[in-house]
Amino acid sequence: MANAAQKASKRLLRDFNEVEQLQVSVKGPSDFVSQADMRAEQTLREELNKARPGYAFLMEESGASGSENWTWRWVVDPLDGTSNFLHGIPHWAISIGLERRLPDGGSELAAGVIYAPAVDELFWAEKGAGAFVNERRLRVSARRDLSDALFATGIPFAAVSAPRRLAFARTLSLLMPRVAGIRRFGAAALDLAWVAAGRYDGYWELGLKRWDLAAGALLVREAGGFVTDPSGQDPRDTGDVVAANPHLHPVLREAVSDGIARSHAGT
Repeated sequence: MANAAQKASKRLLRDFNEVEQLQVSVKGPSDFVSQADMRAEQTLREELNKARPGYAFLMEESGASGSENWTWRWVVDPLDGTSNFLHGIPHWAISIGLERRLPDGGSELAAGVIYAPAVDELFWAEKGAGAFVNERRLRVSARRDLSDALFATGIPFAAVSAPRRLAFARTLSLLMPRVAGIRRFGAAALDLAWVAAGRYDGYWELGLKRWDLAAGALLVREAGGFVTDPSGQDPRDTGDVVAANPHLHPVLREAVSDGIARSHAGT
């Protein structure tokens, strides 16, 4: 996984250094896809398929492929933080998660890699074996008080539905007066990796895709943190994620749930 990410990153870095030359097409409002994105996905597919023939894929650009009755599946975002990339901001990553099918029909995360080429940080985790950045072991932060906490989030943009924008605004209004700060850096995979590294104390966002959070969710858990959706379920199934250290996860989850409830009530 690491080798595939590093190979795909070489062309991405070249394109990033010549970002004004990129040919960009529009997928939708504020949702751009570049040739760099698609080339990276193709490289990742080729390398992962070479390493593990027969594994299925779920990829941001090309969707699902391989057997519907897969036992193992790669979940890949070839360029998380596309808007940052296209604006020359060096905060973007390649995210690769590996899912294993369970006997009950569900799946578990077996391994994850998030690579930030611009700063050469390789975050990786394997179920039961811990989380690391390069060769250093990761642990979530130990902060307990909201007043000391630094949280990350994703601010909704134009294409996001009005109810979801309102839920975000309600949650933000609940948290802002109580925390040390809230950051929006624009790459969900790295937000989760940074929670695992203890740089953030927690992170929440609504409406993500499976490839945005598969690798990062495992990183946080293997670093000793909790990752759920606001109701306590698997965020891969709902796309809504609350990740934090064990002390702050219940508080952050309650705030996000409150924000959603208030948006529905119109208060």
